[in-house]
Amino acid sequence: MNAGFAESFHFLFTLSTIFYLFHLNILCMEGIIFDIKHYAIHDGPGIRQTIFLKGCPLSCWWCHNPESQKKEIESYTKVNKLDGKKFYKEETIGYRTTTSELMKIIEKDTLFYEESEGGVTFSGGEPLMQTDFLFDLARKTKMNYIHNALDTCGYVSQDDILRLIPYIDLWLYDLKIIDPELHERYTGVSNEIILKNLEFLDETGQDIILRFPVVPGITNTKSNIEQIILFAKTLRNTKRIDILPYHNISKSKYDRFQKKNRMENVKTEGLNAESIQNEFESNGFKVKIGG
Repeated sequence: MNAGFAESFHFLFTLSTIFYLFHLNILCMEGIIFDIKHYAIHDGPGIRQTIFLKGCPLSCWWCHNPESQKKEIESYTKVNKLDGKKFYKEETIGYRTTTSELMKIIEKDTLFYEESEGGVTFSGGEPLMQTDFLFDLARKTKMNYIHNALDTCGYVSQDDILRLIPYIDLWLYDLKIIDPELHERYTGVSNEIILKNLEFLDETGQDIILRFPVVPGITNTKSNIEQIILFAKTLRNTKRIDILPYHNISKSKYDRFQKKNRMENVKTEGLNAESIQNEFESNGFKVKIGG
C-alpha cells in the first residue's frame, strides 16, 4: 500500500467513523419489550428500573416470564367473567418502542437511582436477543451516567458480549445446571457456550453477580450444588452469588397466556435456601437470597 493511498484510506475511514457515531447519536433503535418494572429491589443493587425485553433462546421449565420467550409480539384471548357470563377480548404481549422513548422513562427515576445507588436493569427473556437495541440502550444510559445491569442467560455470541463490555456496569449471570445433559433437558440448550462466556467475562475482570435459581428437584440437588460450587471456584474475580428460590406465582401467567406449565404441580416447600446459602458461604462466596 503506497503512502498516498494509505493517507486517503485513513482519512475516509476516520470520516466514515465520525459519520457513523453522529448517525447513532441522532437516530435511535427500535425494539420490543413486554414490561417495565419501577422501584425494583431484586434486580441488582439499590432501587432500580427493570426493562423486560422480549425473546429468549432458552425454554426453562421453571420460567417465571413465559410471555418473554418468543421474540415477536404475541396475541391472546383474555377471558373476563361478569354475572356468570364470559367476555372475550383480544390482547397483545409486548410492544414496540425506541431507545429514545425508553430513556425518557428511565430518566424519570434518576432521583431514586442516585439516593439508593441503583440504576436500570435490562432483563427478559434474554436482552441479547435484541443486540442492537440493547447496545443503544446501554450506550445511552452510560452516556447519561446511569448505572446499568444486564441480566443474561449467557447463551449468546461472544462477539456480542465483547461489543457490550464497555457499556455494561454489572453482569447478572445465570448459572443453572452444570451437567450438560440435564441442562439441555431442562432448558432446551447446551450449556457449553454459557460456561465459556462466563469464563471469558470473568477473565476480562467484569463486575459479575452469579444468579442461581433454586428449583425443586432440578437445580437444588446435592450433585448440582456441588458442581456449581466447584465450577464457580475456578472463576478468579467472581465471588458473589444471588440465590433465587423458585416460586409458583407465575402459574396465573401460564393460564392466562395458554402456555404449557411443566411445573404446575411442583411443591415449593422445603427449598432450604438458607442451607444452600451456608454451603456457598463456607466456600468463600458472598451470598444473598432473592437477588
